[in-house]
Amino acid sequence: MDQKGIQLLSVILILGLSALTEGAEPPAPCQCTVAPKNRVNCGPPGITAKQCEDAGCCFNSEVPGVPWCFIRLARKYKKVCPAEVKLRKNCGYPGIPATVCKARGCCFESRPPAVAWCFYPLLVEE
Repeated sequence: MDQKGIQLLSVILILGLSALTEGAEPPAPCQCTVAPKNRVNCGPPGITAKQCEDAGCCFNSEVPGVPWCFIRLARKYKKVCPAEVKLRKNCGYPGIPATVCKARGCCFESRPPAVAWCFYPLLVEE
């Protein structure tokens, strides 16, 4: 492929990626704690911090020789069994044993009566 073809392909790729991330949610600070050697480039040379963050990426220009605009870490979630009865979403059937409920990846609490005992955990961002 000749030089012009490569340049055209690069421009198309950058425009396509920017269209996909337009209006992206800005990263949380903890998502930008990527070691410089592990950074994956997320923008063209000369991108500004605002352009980078508007694309949903992280920007840090403190270390020379590595990408300054880079892909953020994925958000981490953990499963939590809700303590509040109103938040329970049924995951089983009446009389389900705790072992069967837990095998489904659900929470089990046999109190209080007349509410779901086997219920889905909530995903909470870490």
